[in-house]
Amino acid sequence: METTVISGDKTSMKALLSDLKQLTKFGLSLSVVFSSVAGYLIAADVVNYSILFLLALGGFFMVSASNVFNQIIEKDTDAIMKRTQNRPLPTGRMSVNVALSIAILFTVLGISILYSINPKSALFGAISIFIYTSIYTPLKPVTPLAVFIGAIPGAIPFMLGWIAATNNFGLEAGFLFIIQFFWQFPHFWAIGWFLFDDYKKGGFFMLPTGKRDRTTAVQVVFYSVCTVLSSLIPAFGVTGAFYITPISAVIIGGLGIWFVYYGLRLYKQKTDTSAKQLMLVSVSYITLLQIIYVADKFIR
Repeated sequence: METTVISGDKTSMKALLSDLKQLTKFGLSLSVVFSSVAGYLIAADVVNYSILFLLALGGFFMVSASNVFNQIIEKDTDAIMKRTQNRPLPTGRMSVNVALSIAILFTVLGISILYSINPKSALFGAISIFIYTSIYTPLKPVTPLAVFIGAIPGAIPFMLGWIAATNNFGLEAGFLFIIQFFWQFPHFWAIGWFLFDDYKKGGFFMLPTGKRDRTTAVQVVFYSVCTVLSSLIPAFGVTGAFYITPISAVIIGGLGIWFVYYGLRLYKQKTDTSAKQLMLVSVSYITLLQIIYVADKFIR
């Protein structure tokens, strides 16, 4: 009997952890933490590992809270879409009250932890949660322009790392924001393209024209080019303390050609397969870009 009870407890705990991972979009939250850590390392003259840990923890709670609020608001539409119908709220495995309690707790923890670094970090963390939850999420079923609003909280974590390291929002932090802001569009429009039918079931039209057409593909290419060009500007010494060496610029330029090539493939082929490929390449691009920026800072 005791063995059965222990086994049951383990199963319940495993199921709870699985639900929490889905509720907080654990993988996405970790990728955001990676961006904020990269921003910190680019900015810091001396790495303070206590602050770095607080930034990672506070950033994780901040993004997780946004994701939980999002799923509370969209629980009914999540039940319609194949991609989201097995989440804890639409299946009834978790109640809205429990999820709301988690969201509020994570909001308080995230902002408090970021405040312990400096007030500006907490301010931008709070702005991110507010825009994602109160503006982006309600606008998703209303207009494709929601993606532009969603790109704001999506771009904050990269610059948040700089602010955590320097307690300053200036040209450098602004440029980190711009890079990741532009990157959001080809990335999320690629997702919106190959998940078009599923999004349509939920009443979401994430593509700029609301269709998988030539105009959408042109905008994907345009913002891919904008992302690459903005990524290279720090090599010209016009972004303050944030700059990169010519060698890093050449490497980033090569990555950029690779990124834009897959944007052009989507423009030519207009298929779900090419959209999926662009999405994967976009994730690789932003990750490698941040690694190169950090490596450039510590190797030069």
